[in-house]
Amino acid sequence: MKPLAEILRPETLDDYLGQQHLIGKGAILRNSIEKGSIPSMILWGPPGVGKTTLANIIAQTLTMPFYSLSAINSGVKDVRDVVETAKQHGGNCILFIDEIHRFSKNQQDSLLGAVERGIITLIGATTENPSFEVISPLLSRCQVFILKEHGKDDLVALLERAKKYVEETEHRKINLQDTQALLRISGGDARKLLNAFEIVCAQNQGDFTITNDLVSMIIQQNLSAYDKKGENHYNIISAFIKSLRGSDPNGAVYWLARMINSGEDPLFIARRMVILASEDIGNANPNALLLANACFDACKNIGYPECRITLSQTAVYLATSPKSNSTYLAIDEALAEIKRSGDLPVPIHLRNAPTKLMKEIGYGEEYKYAHNYEGNFVQQQFLPDQLMGKKFYEPGNNPKEKQTREQLKYHWQNIYNY
Repeated sequence: MKPLAEILRPETLDDYLGQQHLIGKGAILRNSIEKGSIPSMILWGPPGVGKTTLANIIAQTLTMPFYSLSAINSGVKDVRDVVETAKQHGGNCILFIDEIHRFSKNQQDSLLGAVERGIITLIGATTENPSFEVISPLLSRCQVFILKEHGKDDLVALLERAKKYVEETEHRKINLQDTQALLRISGGDARKLLNAFEIVCAQNQGDFTITNDLVSMIIQQNLSAYDKKGENHYNIISAFIKSLRGSDPNGAVYWLARMINSGEDPLFIARRMVILASEDIGNANPNALLLANACFDACKNIGYPECRITLSQTAVYLATSPKSNSTYLAIDEALAEIKRSGDLPVPIHLRNAPTKLMKEIGYGEEYKYAHNYEGNFVQQQFLPDQLMGKKFYEPGNNPKEKQTREQLKYHWQNIYNY
């Protein structure tokens, strides 16, 4: 028996729920479909928003031969077979590739010629950002259409359709008293919503009332929307890092818990905290880098679930540490200067002199060994001549680096203007 999500799959644009910015009256994609000419396209959106359904509707509306491949179990040979079949029928057919982001570069390359010559009109569906997952030559030949997560009104309308169908086919009455639990479980995914509704209906005989408590009891846990390879993966780690940078331990621990709950690799989390310890804390609190490194080692040695405690300890420590990005800015400014001025020569007194000739021509001759001077410091030139006095490191406004600034001012006086 077909699942409810398949049974209720719409077959016309008028029955299609959501995405009115694309297929509403006068919208760009609807106009193309109604004119009978569509471009090759990438449909980009989260799961369960109607990418496959829209591709089917387009093919049916245009009465074009329709071929469907899944990138999970198809390869270059399958693509070539479809292209050859399309050639034999004079082209003008639609090839739908679900999860096109899973195609390798070579597999995507195999589509280029057929798309460019119009042998096939490609419709690719992806949950991932096509800028990262689709090769540039193919992407440039396709129009990208972004499908949005279903809103509450669309999902409630879909529930009403499902309720009507079940009532008519099973000859019973269903009172849809509450929808919040079902909507929460769906996460905006129409397929999840219908699957959850179907499970609830299957667990109850005869007439019954759907309440939030009933749904929660039957559907024990919401399937997590977090995908370790998907865009939400990057959104959540971004929220985590921004919480640490913004000195909010509560936000940091929440996003950390989201990643832990979804099975994220603890070494990935720890690695990002090591980076942040230098990039956003730096010399405002040098111990941050030590703790972050220790956290990485601990995660490697003990693993889940125990390392969640170490991750939390480190996240809170980093979030509550004073912040400075001065060393991060310093290296970027130095790299930018190298791009501007090129590879300037090393001052002769700083050069190594491993041979007699190098010593004779003055390599290292005027170098002053710092430890031979009081306080282990002596002023001398360490930058190329063209960059004399150029300042790359600007201490941050925190107690530790204020102390560093005073030390630099004492040593270098007016040379670097600290």
